[in-house]
Amino acid sequence: MNDFRPAANPSIAQAQAARTPGRAHVLVIGNEKGGSGKSTTAMHIAVSLLGDGAKVATIDLDARQGTFTRYVENRAAYAARKELALPMPVHAAVQASGDSADEKARFEAALEPAVTTADFVIVDTPGSDTHLSRLAHTWADTLLTPLNDSFIDLDLLARIDPETLKIVRPSVYAEAVWKQRQIRSMQGARPVDWIVMRNRLSSLAARNKRDMGTVIDALAKRIGFRTARGLSERVIYRELFLSGLTLLDLKRGGAGGNTGPSMTMSHVAARQEVRDLVSALNLPPPAPGTSAAPATSPAMPVPQAGG
Repeated sequence: MNDFRPAANPSIAQAQAARTPGRAHVLVIGNEKGGSGKSTTAMHIAVSLLGDGAKVATIDLDARQGTFTRYVENRAAYAARKELALPMPVHAAVQASGDSADEKARFEAALEPAVTTADFVIVDTPGSDTHLSRLAHTWADTLLTPLNDSFIDLDLLARIDPETLKIVRPSVYAEAVWKQRQIRSMQGARPVDWIVMRNRLSSLAARNKRDMGTVIDALAKRIGFRTARGLSERVIYRELFLSGLTLLDLKRGGAGGNTGPSMTMSHVAARQEVRDLVSALNLPPPAPGTSAAPATSPAMPVPQAGG
């Protein structure tokens, strides 16, 4: 029926590879389905790494929709408006042209200087199968796939028997990742550490949540990925976008005469989700002596949020 072979092979990472000296670690955030939280995840990871003193470059390959790019622009505008020294990534957006050779040149023009000057490069990909997205996947040292906790989204990874919940076969995105892993392996590059992140998890012990966990665990063993808990469905993630802020920017109280409401327990829990996710990525530390000093900024007001 197809030539997909999920058996263990050199293209599948068994553990996070050590950093290559003089080269950034490339984190690609990929999923062929829109609305899975790729841009929000990308921005929170970038700010977390910046806060630890790493040099971070970000690339938006979904330049037509441009959510990630607007997030970075909103952050720069907010910092200027409030006269805050917010840590910022070096950002680039790559426009699709429909010409494979031209897109490859555009992508490499954005990626190559970032790879040689940053500690980490974070690439946000479109929610569809595009040439630019496939290019990015071949460069991934770590591939992070946000997945809404739904069998609708899981359908991109595998076909599931509705009666038994057994995996019938890997699906389109899993096969695409496998092919890109093979290309990377043939090029002599390091294995890809693939992580599937369960996003928008319900706080309730619902049957869907339990069944999803069972199927994803079985699929992880079959096609070779790790799992991580992602971000819950919270209003605060959406509200922060307009200011370009993340939960890691927020502190209790305010500064410079500005005051704001205290952080709610929901905000604190959400911030811990982000920290737990970054920890689960198990990214290699920056090479000694290459990173900037940890970025600091004044505490800023916490926006009114619904949780």
